[in-house]
Amino acid sequence: MISLVIVESPAKAKTIKRYLGNDYEVLASYGHVRDLLPKEGAVDTEHNFEMRYQLIERNSKHVDAIVKSLRKADRLLLATDPDREGEAISWHLLEILKKKRGLMKEKEVGRVVFHEVTKKAIREAVEHPRQISTELVNAQQARRALDYLVGFNLSPLLWKKIRRGLSAGRVQSPALRMIVEREEAIERFQAQEYWTLEAEVTTRGENFSARLSHLDGKKLDKFAIGDGEEAHRVEARILREAEGRLTVVKVEKKSKKRNPAPPFTTSTLQQEASRKLGFNSQRTMRTAQQLYEGIDIGGETTGLITYMRTDSVTLSDEALEEIRRYVGQHFGDNNLPKAPRIFKTKSKNAQEAHEAIRTTSAFRPPNSLQDHLSKDQFRLYELIWKRSLASQMIHATLDTVAVDLAAAEGDLFRASGSVIVDPGFMALYQEGSDQKKSDSDQENSGLLPPLHQGERVELIQLLPEQHFTEPPPRFSEASLVKTLEEFGIGRPSTYASIISTLQQREYVEMDKRRFIPTDVGRVVNKFLTAHFNRYVDYDFTANLEDQLDAVSRGEEEWLPLLEKFWRPFKSLVTEKEESVSRKEVTEEAMDESCPECGKPLVTKLGKRGRFVACTGYPDCSYTRNLDGDSDKKSEPEVVEGRSCPQCQAPLYIREGRYGKFIGCSAYPSCKFIESIEQPLDTGVSCPKCSQGSILRRKSRRGKIFFSCSTYPKCDYALWDEPVAEACPECSWPILSIKTTKRRGTEKVCPQKECSYAIPFTPEGGDTEEEGDG
Repeated sequence: MISLVIVESPAKAKTIKRYLGNDYEVLASYGHVRDLLPKEGAVDTEHNFEMRYQLIERNSKHVDAIVKSLRKADRLLLATDPDREGEAISWHLLEILKKKRGLMKEKEVGRVVFHEVTKKAIREAVEHPRQISTELVNAQQARRALDYLVGFNLSPLLWKKIRRGLSAGRVQSPALRMIVEREEAIERFQAQEYWTLEAEVTTRGENFSARLSHLDGKKLDKFAIGDGEEAHRVEARILREAEGRLTVVKVEKKSKKRNPAPPFTTSTLQQEASRKLGFNSQRTMRTAQQLYEGIDIGGETTGLITYMRTDSVTLSDEALEEIRRYVGQHFGDNNLPKAPRIFKTKSKNAQEAHEAIRTTSAFRPPNSLQDHLSKDQFRLYELIWKRSLASQMIHATLDTVAVDLAAAEGDLFRASGSVIVDPGFMALYQEGSDQKKSDSDQENSGLLPPLHQGERVELIQLLPEQHFTEPPPRFSEASLVKTLEEFGIGRPSTYASIISTLQQREYVEMDKRRFIPTDVGRVVNKFLTAHFNRYVDYDFTANLEDQLDAVSRGEEEWLPLLEKFWRPFKSLVTEKEESVSRKEVTEEAMDESCPECGKPLVTKLGKRGRFVACTGYPDCSYTRNLDGDSDKKSEPEVVEGRSCPQCQAPLYIREGRYGKFIGCSAYPSCKFIESIEQPLDTGVSCPKCSQGSILRRKSRRGKIFFSCSTYPKCDYALWDEPVAEACPECSWPILSIKTTKRRGTEKVCPQKECSYAIPFTPEGGDTEEEGDG
């Protein structure tokens, strides 16, 4: 019997083909094979939400190849990814094949699911095929329909009320709201002063410090000493009372246990890779995909980690046994708990019961694979391997001691410290954190000399110290992913693309690896929270995810879910289309009058962001930047030490509709301009001339493009980010990363005549959070 196996990526197809032998043909679908028509009416809300699909043109040649091979096969095994997205791809492909006359006659069809690309897992999976899950397919269709209905109705409304080219999405918009609300909280924040009093003391030649904790028998809260005058008054009092010495009145010793973190889920992998490796979510998932699909490790190609889109923190019995065996052999049986650790997920809406992300073999330590992995692959593999093993090691044991020292009755200082007695799992791995260490954490990190009750220690000095409260921190990628997961917004496959979409739409910017909302992002969020508050509400979004999960479990029907969502949503869109003006959305009143005509000033959203303008326009043309500089008074900045290469006139830094640029002062007689940003070398060699390298540049209109460093000698250029990998189909020396609304992010061949394309980021998020406007 000849079996045709269909997977999503060609890399995985090559690996699996080696495992299955001559009776199996393995082909790739290259991701999705069909999608909704990219126009209004693709979801027919008047006829039971009928969904109108079309074959994705770019993948038609791959579907043709599958049809051709299937004519020679006896059995079709659909082995796309083991999640809702993969289930839907298998269903779509089968629906296409069923329409080919005579193709499926007397053909066996099975759905094959595996969570790691290893010989054993693949062979077991093909021996136990199942039917396609209607429930999972319906849940994915419902999700796609909801995303389409939100995108195709809200996005055009944003175009009318704010500006063209904007989008709103069911999951993207609540994430934007989080970032904007955090920024607004930072702007509202008012720092509050407080003081602490630190005692530097010594005993038997060992110095340590203690902080004032009680005064007159009352425990001091953070703001008990509110200014310097009060701090110095307390300091003088303590010095009088102590007379150079403090008395140990209490010594409290405890032993603490610290347990290891569970193995990785998608969310925690993205968070930890951001903290420890500096990877963004897309880079993490791209590298994880490579490790999952299979790496040549010296004569053998195998998947090195399990499936990387998962909410689960559980490990299989086989994996637990192997990990415990490795830990026992290499770290000693004393570092093994008596029984395997069993973790329970904390995710609000965990679903799709996969395994956690782990290495496919504990007996492949990172250093044994370093010669076969890229730098990114090695670092991520090492992180996953260490976390997997550490999760099954014994707890760490720490001894802590807290000491109270008295200057007088009721006036106490506290010193605390800790020491690691047995590192346990910490000898291999410690989880990172986004939180700054608190004052108490910093105190606890040191050691204290041996002290006993009644002992007198010498007071060296008192150190009053001024502090100010700090605003909440801006979101990093790690903390945003963590917060989205805590609220139940999105799913493992969507976090990377939520972040990518917000950046592509220019709703947010990154500063020191933290998100800052742009003026456009603020205005979009203001419009959505004011007029569509229910649909960007965190609980509403999470509850909708709950309902979609219930559909996937067969507990709810998908069509009533769509009906319940659609009617009130469409009614609200129609109402706001008529009742809300563009001026109401993009302008905001100020408590200030125009210095030229006395009429009220407002802030407006322009092509270059927000600015201040007079309501008397066009009679009064007064405008200024938000920082207070009037546009009328601004003079162009001269570029020092340079002159125009065309006419030798001075060069100016000017500002146009696409931002700042360098231009000739003799304009309009000389029209020389250049980008103010210097090109960045991507490190990818030019595929056309092989002499230069590809540089990342910005066009005069502000758009990023990539071109050869030897220009104008070589004119090779492309819009998409290049990757130093040869095309597997046409052998062109590079590939590129292309993102479209319709197909998401893919790794493609930049040659027009070649149709090579594979998914580049997790498939599940490409449609979920993006508006399809």
